[in-house]
Amino acid sequence: MFDVLSPLPADPILGLSAAFKEDPNPNKIDLGVGVYKNEQGQTPIVKAVAEAQKVLLANETSKTYITPQGVPGFIQGMLELLLGAGHPALIEDRVAAVQAPGGCGALRILAELLKRCDENLTVWVSDPTWANHIPLIGSAGLNIETYPYFDKSAAGIDFAAMEATLAKVKKGDVVLLHGCCHNPTGADLTKAQWQRVLELAQEREFVPFLDVAYLGFGDGLEEDAYGVRLLTENLPEVVIAASCSKNFGLYRERVGLAAMITKDSKARSIVQSQIQSVARGSYSMPPSYGGALVDIILHDQQLKDMWVSEVDEMRTRMQSLRQLLVDKLKEKGASKDFSFITQQKGMFSYLCITPEQVQQVRREHSVYFVDSSRVNIAGISLSNVDDLATALVSVL
Repeated sequence: MFDVLSPLPADPILGLSAAFKEDPNPNKIDLGVGVYKNEQGQTPIVKAVAEAQKVLLANETSKTYITPQGVPGFIQGMLELLLGAGHPALIEDRVAAVQAPGGCGALRILAELLKRCDENLTVWVSDPTWANHIPLIGSAGLNIETYPYFDKSAAGIDFAAMEATLAKVKKGDVVLLHGCCHNPTGADLTKAQWQRVLELAQEREFVPFLDVAYLGFGDGLEEDAYGVRLLTENLPEVVIAASCSKNFGLYRERVGLAAMITKDSKARSIVQSQIQSVARGSYSMPPSYGGALVDIILHDQQLKDMWVSEVDEMRTRMQSLRQLLVDKLKEKGASKDFSFITQQKGMFSYLCITPEQVQQVRREHSVYFVDSSRVNIAGISLSNVDDLATALVSVL
């Protein structure tokens, strides 16, 4: 029966990773896959996570199933981290939520829930957006449209075009927004632009769908929650997918949160039953381990302080690498002004060069990143930045 299937092309990012591994060049540089790396090119276990593992090992007494909703302390801690402890929706019991297998799992089960609400619903995503948004949401059977976001020629957000498109979105449609550290461009909305998005959501009555995968990697844990809190404090319904892969370093543990702000507590009860039904039909019960670690960290002040400090260190390092790359490009005589890199936030940056130049720098210098020109800033180090700048200047 499997003879009817045809082979599919490799995932562009995972395929790039495989090509990097096969490259014999000892000076090759990997700026493709989105994982945080230290100066040695390693992705270490976050120290607060390592300590939380000891606590969990000492206190866990069973491996039986947890509740279908997930680890209660994880959900509470994550909601307070995202929304703030005194958020009206939490006080008024208007938040339905489940622990999901990663940010991807959260996105998918939320898409399945939206499909139950309206099978003809349209989700609007930014152009460009994270490569997996469209497969995750589209595979649930939802219609997908795009709104303009980034202008490569100007190396920045084209907010006028974005605003004009959102002003035409139909009532009941869903607009996917990156909570912070936009992937792939690193270009984030300003506070004034977030305010305008809120006004458009109120005017057009569309539902924001916030993907928060890099909280703390932009300007800080509190600062990066600005857009999330603005919309959830002023709109009756908001959908949120959050990931713990990056800021907790729990990539392989697959820890995410799927949450929905509802109009009232009655609606919350209904939505809670529906989202748990979606999860039950997808993976039955959520994994416990990663969620339990986050629960321990967020409810132990000493561990939480340690974690916040580590997030601050990761963010500061990436900010310094942005400036270092810009300085090196200028030093090497780049004909293009790359100063926009320092204005972008988070793990990724759009270099705004052509796919042909990306392929040339890969072919001639063994520097690997995707054709869109998205690079993982955390893959840069003091030991490779000179080679990287030289390679980029050579193809301009």
